[in-house]
Order: sequence, then C-alpha cells, then structure tokens
Amino acid sequence: MTEDRPIRLLSYNIRKALGTDRRRDPMRIVRVLSHTQADIVLLQEADLRLGDRPAVLSEDALGDIGLAPLAVADTDVSMGWHGNAILLRADWTARQITRIPLPGFEPRGAVSAIIDTPQGPLRVIGLHMGLLRRSRVAQQNAILAWIADQSDIQTILAGDLNEWTLHRGLGPFAKSHSLHAPGRSYHARWRLAPLDRIAVDRRLDLIDTGMIDTKLTRAASDHLPIYADLEPGSLRGV
Repeated sequence: MTEDRPIRLLSYNIRKALGTDRRRDPMRIVRVLSHTQADIVLLQEADLRLGDRPAVLSEDALGDIGLAPLAVADTDVSMGWHGNAILLRADWTARQITRIPLPGFEPRGAVSAIIDTPQGPLRVIGLHMGLLRRSRVAQQNAILAWIADQSDIQTILAGDLNEWTLHRGLGPFAKSHSLHAPGRSYHARWRLAPLDRIAVDRRLDLIDTGMIDTKLTRAASDHLPIYADLEPGSLRGV
C-alpha cells in the first residue's frame, strides 16, 4: 500500500455468522470481507454466545484473504472480547492492544489497538453498546475518559452503537468526535435503523463513508457492513 491510497476501516456486526436466511455460514462472512478491500475490520458478535464462546470465523480462512485477528480475546478459543474483534491487514502491525471494560446493565466491553499504518499511527476502538440508553451514555463517557488518559493519537471508533435515532443518545461522542451514520444498516433486508455508526477524531479527514449493500451482505448477517475511507495524509505529523 502506498501513502496516496485511502485507509479503509470497516465495521460489521456479523451476528455470529447467522444469516437472514437462518443459516450459519462463516465462509459467507469471509467472502463479504474479501470483497470490501478493508485494511482494518472491527467486528461485533464475532464469537458464539454460549460455553467457551468459540470464534465463528476461521483464522486460516481470514489469512487466505490477507486479514489477521489481533489478540484481544481473553481465552484461547475466542476471536473477540465481549464479541468485539479487530482484524488487520496481515502486512501491518499493531501495538497497545487493550480491552476496555464498560459499565451498564449488561456485560459489555470495547477493544482498542494502535495501528502502525504507512501514513502514521491510528488508534481504533471497536464496540457494541448496550440496549438501554442510560447504559449507552455511561459507556460513551467511560470510553472518552479512557481516551483522555492515553497518548495523543488520532482515533476512530466504530461499531454497533444500538442507537435507533439520528438526533439523540450519542451526545457524549458528538462533543469530541464527528459522528457518521452511513445508513439504515439494520435490518439488512428491511432498513429499520442506523444502528452502526462511526465516530471520528475531528483532526482526521474522511473521503467517504457508506454501507456495503449487496445480495451477499443482505444474506450474510442482519446488519450491513459500514465503512470509512480516511483521506491520505491525514495522519501525517502525528
């Protein structure tokens, strides 16, 4: 990759690879990812819910399309933490991989890493926020407090924020980040709500955000994947 190519970050709630046709097909998710040309992928619901919470995607299959999971899990069988996983181009490196506990009615957590991109370091945070608005507000405040204690590296957050409206509920993030809702990403077939969002450090420039809406993505999960393309050079000087 050269510095004049945008960095593509993808966020995708894969619903444990259970498609809208009620079939669990991990390779269908892998095919979606292979078509996105993403450099960084933030997954939600990447592990099965019961037992030891094993990963639903094969590391070998991901390796075949040039992606590798970062070590965010706290077990040997999971790919994520609270279902959140980070995949990275196999030829890139990451550091300061962190699990961020989040408050709320249900057990939730976020995962973070600093990615050493060809354009400079970028902190990414993947999250899946709670079902109750008061929990989501507390979770936003917890993440922002955590960021404030870290080194000053430009940051992008993305995931299933579980907020159904465009104008309420995400006030804490909106105070310090540019919020992007690429579309009604849930439900993949019925377009009910913009649950999947991207929050971008205001020092970062985006070329584009959007949803990937194809016959394959409408079948692979009940969420559509969303993406953000970062302007080349926006990380320089960090």
